[in-house]
Amino acid sequence: MSTHQLQPHTYYHLYNRAHGNEQLFKEQENYRFFLSRWAKYVEPIASTYAYCLMPNHIHFLIRTRDEEQLLAFFKRENHLLSKAMSQQLGNLFNSYTKAFNKRYDRMGSLWMRPFKAKEIDSEEYLRNVIFYIHHNPIHHGFRQRIEDWPHSSFQALITKGKTKVMREAVHRCYGSKAELRRFHEQVIGPLRPLEDELT
Repeated sequence: MSTHQLQPHTYYHLYNRAHGNEQLFKEQENYRFFLSRWAKYVEPIASTYAYCLMPNHIHFLIRTRDEEQLLAFFKRENHLLSKAMSQQLGNLFNSYTKAFNKRYDRMGSLWMRPFKAKEIDSEEYLRNVIFYIHHNPIHHGFRQRIEDWPHSSFQALITKGKTKVMREAVHRCYGSKAELRRFHEQVIGPLRPLEDELT
């Protein structure tokens, strides 16, 4: 779908990747900094249900906030909300690029444009996207177990530590935390892309 058609109170699988062979995250601090930018730009417009940061691409499952909250944040007319949400996400990527370029003395764009946002239209699809997101480090050969990748929401979902991820809501998607773990521990073959041009 076009990134300019985001709607209030809707689930989306949001994803983006680096240009060519570029790396989005060169060191641990980069991951932390990106999540701080995410908190600044995205939390006002959407709740985060799952995420995974990979060296050259990212995945997030979000639910945009309801119309009343968005109108209060943007102070815009209703028909401009979709464009405003897309601009807010664009601001996230631009902010990270500027800091990254300054840190590594580089120039030019870092991300593919535009970012992708696929609407989630069923509970089954929602559960499968969450699994897909968390399974990325295994799929790309970075880890053998989902829980060993430090740059995803999986640990936040199975522990009791402080988190901004919608932990209880995700548990309800599967029925319980135990069912979430069981679903994620299933043995499958190589991941099949859920979306066009998905990495």
